[in-house]
Amino acid sequence: MKYFLILFLAMTTISCNQDKKEKTEDKKNEMIPVEPDGGIGDGALSIIDNYIASIEKAHKKEAFLKHKAVSFNINILFGGKPHLDGKVTMLTNSTKIRIDKKDESKLIYDGQKVFLCPEDANEKGARFDMFTWTYFFAMPYKLNDPGTKWELGNNRALDNVNHQTAKLTFEKGTGDAPDDWYVIYTDVNENTLKSAAYIVSFGSGGDTSKAEEDPHAVHYKDFQMIDGIPFATKWDFYGWNEEKGIYGDTIGEVTISDITFLDSESNLFETPENAKEIKL
Repeated sequence: MKYFLILFLAMTTISCNQDKKEKTEDKKNEMIPVEPDGGIGDGALSIIDNYIASIEKAHKKEAFLKHKAVSFNINILFGGKPHLDGKVTMLTNSTKIRIDKKDESKLIYDGQKVFLCPEDANEKGARFDMFTWTYFFAMPYKLNDPGTKWELGNNRALDNVNHQTAKLTFEKGTGDAPDDWYVIYTDVNENTLKSAAYIVSFGSGGDTSKAEEDPHAVHYKDFQMIDGIPFATKWDFYGWNEEKGIYGDTIGEVTISDITFLDSESNLFETPENAKEIKL
């Protein structure tokens, strides 16, 4: 009888301890919410989203977009020859753009169409100039645009220092050149955008083989703070490939100056009477 009493007490103790353990685990589970998918479920940023957010924070995207518009002087040399010299004015959300060239011709994007003024001005490369250089300027603020797709890459050397890279592609039907791609380089400490390799597929008709043979890269340099926001005032262009990264001599140079924020767009983006539309 004594033996059975001891056995009963032992079994009761084990059962009580098990119930106590289960209640403790249940309480822990109630106190500590678990994110699905390894921490990228509801309420948590994915690794690539967190990476993009860190770049936007480094470039003060929120402060940049609080301004209505921004203007800057731009001087472009490619192959040692002048390509464009003028003043760019654009809404900070990139939905309207105006380029006033030193030759007194103008390019205007009113949010839907591109116009060249005067009508007899040289339209060669007009649409390319309208969207390419403004995209390079505004790239840190457009990483999360609709239609963007990202893939985090490996570290790559830039100026003998490792930089985090990521590849940007676009969904079909995004913008003028959805077949373009970019490989961006960011400073691993500051999270600022320091370079972007790219191809130009505009006008290829969907055949990007030629563009894929000759990628280029822009290297952002000489950052200056304007109203607490960092801007690269010198862009150097080089050849680029997967194996070497940036290589060779400079093939192009862009100088940015007189960066000024505007509080109103006024009538800057209205189409002049003596203008013609530039179509694709």
